[in-house]
Amino acid sequence: MIDVQKIRNDFPILRREVNGKPLVYFDNAATSQTPQQVIDVIVDYYSNYNANIHRGVHALSQEATDAYEQARIKIQKHFNAAKAHEIIFTSGTTHSINLVANGFASILQKGDEIIVSALEHHSNIVPWQMLCEKTGAVLKVIPMNQDGELMMNAYDDLLSSKTKLVFTNHISNALGTINPIEEIIRKAHTVGAAVLIDGAQACPHIKPDVQALDADFYVASAHKICGPTGQGMLYGKEEWLNKLPPYQGGGEMIEEVTFEKTTYADLPHKFEAGTPNICGGIAFGAAIDYMNSIGFDEIAAYEHELLEYATEQLLNIEGLKIYGTSKNKTSVISFNIEGIHPYDIGTILDKLGIAVRTGHHCAQPIMDYYKIPGTVRASFSFYNTKEEIDLLVAGVERAVGMLV
Repeated sequence: MIDVQKIRNDFPILRREVNGKPLVYFDNAATSQTPQQVIDVIVDYYSNYNANIHRGVHALSQEATDAYEQARIKIQKHFNAAKAHEIIFTSGTTHSINLVANGFASILQKGDEIIVSALEHHSNIVPWQMLCEKTGAVLKVIPMNQDGELMMNAYDDLLSSKTKLVFTNHISNALGTINPIEEIIRKAHTVGAAVLIDGAQACPHIKPDVQALDADFYVASAHKICGPTGQGMLYGKEEWLNKLPPYQGGGEMIEEVTFEKTTYADLPHKFEAGTPNICGGIAFGAAIDYMNSIGFDEIAAYEHELLEYATEQLLNIEGLKIYGTSKNKTSVISFNIEGIHPYDIGTILDKLGIAVRTGHHCAQPIMDYYKIPGTVRASFSFYNTKEEIDLLVAGVERAVGMLV
């Protein structure tokens, strides 16, 4: 059972005001807030052992290296990767996806096929379009239905011996739909295709087991999981990471350099050129520790309670329509009020200290499917409360009264 008031005390930002009102933060799908426990780790790093890693024999470098690599092990265990070197530190989910796309540019041939889903964030569409332009591969799309669910029968029809890669998000950032990735992965493997799962929106709510999923690649961002921005990870099966060429050249990713030839370092360093976000990696590990101290089963249960409560209360507002009505979804509600632009609602809510996201949420094809310019998106975390949801409902009602 979550003690939400105790948890809220861990987040300094939740004590501030916006426009003279207590902050109600419902933009968690864009980025989560950071607890004091993670902030303290960041301050400690820069205060006490800031140094470059893997290169120095001095004490600070060794301390920083140890903390950084321990964070990698924490993340390995959290995602249940078989080996620590299957965890590649990146700047975030977008970097991770581009790293894989770049690697497959040397593998794909003209006429090969790539499958993505209609529910994707732009970062899981554009890199594959660029890859297709570069290689001559063909992009196929799993369609969606009105509930915001993937049409799995159509997926079956898209799969063939030409399918080399399948990419889908674990959870839709725009609608909250939890996709059937176990089925997607299993079916892709029957035709010999590799699968990358975008877990950016899933990792704040559930604890993925990459071995149980049998995912070939899984990507995530620290800033969605109470960690810092500019830090993420790529999990890849060792066999695949060994097949892919390096994404960037530079220091750290090399074994030996001469002007005639360069040989590359072993995993994970092969994909980690240059000085990394050392503090970010260490803080990522601290954020994982914090989330696990609360418990993901407890987080999921409480957030589901918030989702059900908010859905029921918001649907009492005349003219309100929710987009994304899958029974299997997480704590995201995308909605519109008939006759009112979502931006106008978001602006009024901001004046009341309520932070929501408006627009297409970097998922424009979803909005095109529904023939709307965007939505108001309220996304809830384990530090939110039903009292805050009541303020949201009252704020939307006030906006309707002003704009209709």
